[in-house]
Amino acid sequence: MSKKTKDTKDKKTNVMRLLDQANITYTSHNYESTGAISGVEVAAVLGQDPDRTFKTLVTHGRQEHYVFIVPVAAELDLKKAASAVGEKSIEMIKQKELLPLTGYVHGGCSPIGMKKPFRTVIDETALLYDTIMFSAGKIGWQVEMNPQDLEQMIELEYADITKAE
Repeated sequence: MSKKTKDTKDKKTNVMRLLDQANITYTSHNYESTGAISGVEVAAVLGQDPDRTFKTLVTHGRQEHYVFIVPVAAELDLKKAASAVGEKSIEMIKQKELLPLTGYVHGGCSPIGMKKPFRTVIDETALLYDTIMFSAGKIGWQVEMNPQDLEQMIELEYADITKAE
């Protein structure tokens, strides 16, 4: 179950409600009042390592849509990502397509609770950490949880999908 802090005890996103229903332990983090926009800024204001703070990216291949989860300071390598899902190539979807497709707005997209399930690949570096953070489905909110627990919520694959530094 969630750990509640004084300022978040009455506020829940749909992602948090889904995690509660599944009895999965998580911690919610609120950064609404900070003005942080980028994932790196969010990690900084929450005092978190940007290598274990992840962003959710939605792409499309020839016929399918795919979700990739990568550290906020990293860039998705489209060739590696395409290879991971068996496509010749993939592209990022247009920002205006995100809400109708997933139910989430840019900056608040979570791999949990999308309108329909998409094949999802997370960067293998997630396995290096006991917990990772990602969007709780609303701008200003993050959830922190064990990456293996995420597998209870969505079908998940691990692969090297980021550009080399």
